[in-house]
Amino acid sequence: MSEHNINRIGVLTSGGDAPGMNAAIRAVVRTASFLDLHAYGIMRGYAGLIEGEIKRLEKSTVGNIIHRGGTILKTARSDAFRTKEGRQKAFDSLMAHDIDALIVIGGDGTFTGANVFAEEFNIPIIGVPGTIDNDLYGTDLTIGFDTAVNTAMETVDRIRDTADAHSRLFFIEVMGRHSGFIALYTGIGSGAGSIMIPEKSYDIDSVARTLRKGVRRQKLFNLIIVAEGNTTGNAFEVANKVKDLVDNAEVKVSVIGHAQRGGAPTAMDRLLASRLGYGAVNALLEGQSRAMIGVLNNQITFTPFIDAISKPKVPNEDLIRMAEILSL
Repeated sequence: MSEHNINRIGVLTSGGDAPGMNAAIRAVVRTASFLDLHAYGIMRGYAGLIEGEIKRLEKSTVGNIIHRGGTILKTARSDAFRTKEGRQKAFDSLMAHDIDALIVIGGDGTFTGANVFAEEFNIPIIGVPGTIDNDLYGTDLTIGFDTAVNTAMETVDRIRDTADAHSRLFFIEVMGRHSGFIALYTGIGSGAGSIMIPEKSYDIDSVARTLRKGVRRQKLFNLIIVAEGNTTGNAFEVANKVKDLVDNAEVKVSVIGHAQRGGAPTAMDRLLASRLGYGAVNALLEGQSRAMIGVLNNQITFTPFIDAISKPKVPNEDLIRMAEILSL
């Protein structure tokens, strides 16, 4: 679809919410308005697209939302969109509103659906990476990751106070079913004694030996950050395995949970979301499609959906090694 064909752009958020999604929506709408394009918000992701829950968005609609967590467009997962019939209904909804192109904000599931949809109906689609997990190939950071790390780190800092007061060994679980980025960054930032991520395998005896060394040098407390998808087990399982191997250790477990998804986005996430939302609109006008916009080395880049969702993105090995050295 050439540049002059695009007059109306739809935007939706799908999958798990992430702080900064509202900032991205705001950037899309205001950029479209500046370029004399019409922006339409699609409620509840692909589910709302199928049901035709679409409304016009004006500059005033997105006023006073840049600082808000969650998403004003709401989000949902849609089994119906996985079917050909569901996607046909979604396309019919777009045509009923004369929408020429889509911007989808979400993660790998969102982009998987977008890739199929774009291929079937030849509609231009740009993806904006919005997920706290930071697990998408083709961008250094995803919207929501920085906020999630800061939220987790603030909680860990509070736990550190009570761990120090009572000489306790704390296992703290953060989000990351398949990705260890939140755990790694939180662990480094909070000075954790050990970090356990899904991308590595761990020997419990080795973990216990490290903790015993801390006891011998009279380290009064220790913090172990555990990603929920850690292959050795979740925080409760790891704690149960370790407590019998470390003498006189008072072991506690804390799960931070969905607090990491909420709250006002950080300045970093607001800036990233604004850059990507602005860039996504311009990319559509330049003829880009079936690609995720991202930032690599502080430069805007585009990665085909198929690469963004299928190529692995793993934490830097040197960063992992640094974390291990600094925890000694």
